[in-house]
Amino acid sequence: MPTAPRDVAQIRLDNALRLFDEFVAATIKHPDAAALRGLERRFAERVLIQPSYWSQIKSRSRQIGERLARQFEQCCHKPRGWMDLDPREAPSAPTAAPGTPNPRPEDSSPSVPQDDDERFIVGLVLTYYRRHPQRARTRLLDLLGEVLTPPPGPAPAAPRPAPQNEDSRSAWQQAAAGIAPLKTPKKR
Repeated sequence: MPTAPRDVAQIRLDNALRLFDEFVAATIKHPDAAALRGLERRFAERVLIQPSYWSQIKSRSRQIGERLARQFEQCCHKPRGWMDLDPREAPSAPTAAPGTPNPRPEDSSPSVPQDDDERFIVGLVLTYYRRHPQRARTRLLDLLGEVLTPPPGPAPAAPRPAPQNEDSRSAWQQAAAGIAPLKTPKKR
């Protein structure tokens, strides 16, 4: 007798719990209650959500929407749409042995955090930005400017000036006219 199709929210919850079980199996051999609490926090960090939000998802007081489902898939290296597949109907894919990283999907972006350290840093920056957007933006741009600006060194030797004629001057003026000036930051 065929079973009634389940709703997407329940399927996504079941798959999120499967992802957590995979995370636990890959992290420790004999989980106890104290270790699970720490792992729940680390799992929440891995999928880039707050631990309290993960707790609400598990208790069914929150549902996993489309955007969050794609985020779980990307952070856990699952193919797009995996969170929407009913685990009772889909053949189970072989899971990696504990301790081995999941392979990255071919279409993953290089800007997506690749390990726990990167996910932790991204989570910290997002938390800071969400609490204090203007202050975080200013401070982060200052920090990045310090890191990305090349250190002062000996001045490069000045190239010999090219012979100037009327054609090269007019070409330079036309090129310079087509370049927009840099925007100055607004003062508040």
